[in-house]
Amino acid sequence: MHSIMFFLGLTLLGGCWEKRVKHLSDVEFDHYYALRPFMDEDVRKTYLKLKTEEERNAFLKEQELWDQFYKYDADEREEIVMGKVEPGWTKDKVLMAWGAPFDKRKITGRQATRSEVLVYRFEGHDTDEDGKVDSHLVWEQNSATEYKAQTLFRKEVLLDDDLVMEVTLKDGWS
Repeated sequence: MHSIMFFLGLTLLGGCWEKRVKHLSDVEFDHYYALRPFMDEDVRKTYLKLKTEEERNAFLKEQELWDQFYKYDADEREEIVMGKVEPGWTKDKVLMAWGAPFDKRKITGRQATRSEVLVYRFEGHDTDEDGKVDSHLVWEQNSATEYKAQTLFRKEVLLDDDLVMEVTLKDGWS
């Protein structure tokens, strides 16, 4: 899975400084990818320009990002990295797993103070011997992988007060 996410990360990153992602260890890549939604371009640039893992980790702590990912136990962090979004997750965990949504909309008439749906587009790649899609990537604009996708689908995440209530799989992107 790390290689899929690594490929996705490299294809989505445009700036020269962002090519430094390939020099991160698997552990560093996991927390960098999870924390990207909470970093602006300047923070990502500074992080990736640092020379050592120790410097990069210290920088994340200084920016108060480290605990955003490492407050979760190892099993939860692995679920985030694997993108296994499920009911009961917080909005922050969804953002760490799948990044910024393609679309979002507010929902009214629910028992919660604040309800919204986050819409994510996915590309299916590779099929197993039964013809089922083996891997999927969260689609991002300007991705170089879209033309190779065998299936396009979306997942809609219903949140009540920043807590995942359900994840619904939908065919196609519209």
